[in-house]
Amino acid sequence: LPPPDGLRGPIKRSLTIAGHETSITLEPLFWRALEHAAKARALPLSALVAEIDALRILAEDPPNLASALRTWALSEARDG
Repeated sequence: LPPPDGLRGPIKRSLTIAGHETSITLEPLFWRALEHAAKARALPLSALVAEIDALRILAEDPPNLASALRTWALSEARDG
């Protein structure tokens, strides 16, 4: 079954992370998952993305930020 609002392509958003403007392209489903997780933690979306980015940078072979966000959101949905 497709998601409730259908299968849609990626959307680019600009966020400021650690004082730097960056553009991130994710599918709407992942943006919603990140927004929900940020709200549940009483954080702005940019703060949650910054936390995930900090974890990503510590990885032995860091993925790009969009991949890290997708992986984090999927893991959060699965474990939460």
